[in-house]
Amino acid sequence: MLISAAVCPHPPILVPAVAGAAARELDGLRAACDDAVGRLVAAAPDALVVVGGAPETAAYGDGAYATLRPYGLPWTSPDAPGKGGEPLPLSLTIGRWLIERSADPAMRAAARHGRPGVRYRAVAFDAPSAECLALGRELAASAGRVALLVMGDGSACRSEKAPGYLDERAAPYDEAVARALGKADAAALAALDPGTSRELRAAGRAAWQVLAGAAAARGFGGELLAAEAPYGVAYFVASWTAAPAL
Repeated sequence: MLISAAVCPHPPILVPAVAGAAARELDGLRAACDDAVGRLVAAAPDALVVVGGAPETAAYGDGAYATLRPYGLPWTSPDAPGKGGEPLPLSLTIGRWLIERSADPAMRAAARHGRPGVRYRAVAFDAPSAECLALGRELAASAGRVALLVMGDGSACRSEKAPGYLDERAAPYDEAVARALGKADAAALAALDPGTSRELRAAGRAAWQVLAGAAAARGFGGELLAAEAPYGVAYFVASWTAAPAL
């Protein structure tokens, strides 16, 4: 059963060493992510599942490793991946990096070694909503106390310098997502249109709908910890906590 969730963005520049001179511009966003992940750890889940978008839906085993080498940083976790291990996609790599920043040593160790209790699931960026919702239900039922770290960016069309250029639909889209995340409105996330999300280059749509599926069976309280678009791309941080059972 899902007991807690955190939503964070996954740009590689969230990592200070990748951002370089621009690192301080994302200090507030980074602090919000640390807060959200800290709340997940404090919920004491039996299983923490990191969910994020990727070209294909996939589950990753113990041999998976995170790396930022494609982004110019010689960082890999674990330091010496086992032979035949699969690299995690960017969204899950940044999720692993965030968990390793956690103040909890057991959780840091679990993140680095894929156990105990930390799992990684990718969902295809273009996965149909029904598939995303079904995956969320599956994950929520996979342990007695499940926490999700949901990695996803908003639209990439918020300015003329944005990766997707300026699209007037982007700001209202992102406002709706921010509202849904802040209110823990699973139905609103489930209703996001995959076509519009794709046109606005919202990389988080599928992962957010996995969260919607996982959260549909019970009520949650939500808090929006950050909502920014510093480079024309929307970044959200939110925390969801299950309402007490009646």
